[in-house]
Amino acid sequence: MKFQKMHGLGNDFVIFDARNEPVTLSEQQIVEISDRKRGVGCDLIAVIGSSETSDVQAKFFNADGSESGACGNASRCIADIVMSDLGKESCSIQVNNGVLQCCQYEGLLIEVDMGVPHSVQDMDLSYDAVSNPVAVDVGNPHLVFFVDDIENVDIEKLGFHFEHHKAFPNRTNVEFVQKIDGTNLRQKTWERGCGVTEACGSGACAVTISAIHRGHIGNKVAVELDGGILHMELRGSDGHILLRGPVAYVFDGVFNS
Repeated sequence: MKFQKMHGLGNDFVIFDARNEPVTLSEQQIVEISDRKRGVGCDLIAVIGSSETSDVQAKFFNADGSESGACGNASRCIADIVMSDLGKESCSIQVNNGVLQCCQYEGLLIEVDMGVPHSVQDMDLSYDAVSNPVAVDVGNPHLVFFVDDIENVDIEKLGFHFEHHKAFPNRTNVEFVQKIDGTNLRQKTWERGCGVTEACGSGACAVTISAIHRGHIGNKVAVELDGGILHMELRGSDGHILLRGPVAYVFDGVFNS
């Protein structure tokens, strides 16, 4: 099975294309491919398929083999593939909770419309040095903590704790964010089923929504992650969250099952 390795700001993916030939991956195979020492290595695996209502459909799988509901950076990578294949500057991707509209933005970035957040809720949770997070569902669950000094937060300890907290029976992604000023945020992510990642697109959506919810920023913000900067916008006309950033190809390969 042929695949492409891509990344968005270091958030890396192995992408299989099942539009012309079948792709069947077991949970164990997903774990083996994702392994950075014994496999290809990635944060997430994506499978592109045909769709009757959109240009393509996509399914996402975490490095531990579990299915992910959404992935903003992987969607941007897939959009780049599809737009190149179709010779278009926009495309649509059917995911398990709707359709994502994607396009080229100013010729350099790939934008994905992540839609309207499903829920935004303040939560009375605390552990060690963090407390009072915002829980946001943007197609997958996120828990966002605002901190004063993000560089001194124990991401692995806190991320693991809250991913497996009893309040989240299906587990959750965890973000830590520091406000730099009214148009800039600093984010670090613990990704469900993966661990610390250099970037997280859906996490940047959750962070943006949470920061607006708490009155920290306006409707546009640059979110700095370990891998680079994502440009975010909450569109006033319909409440959709727009995610913009670069993508990069790493290499092509073949997986022999």
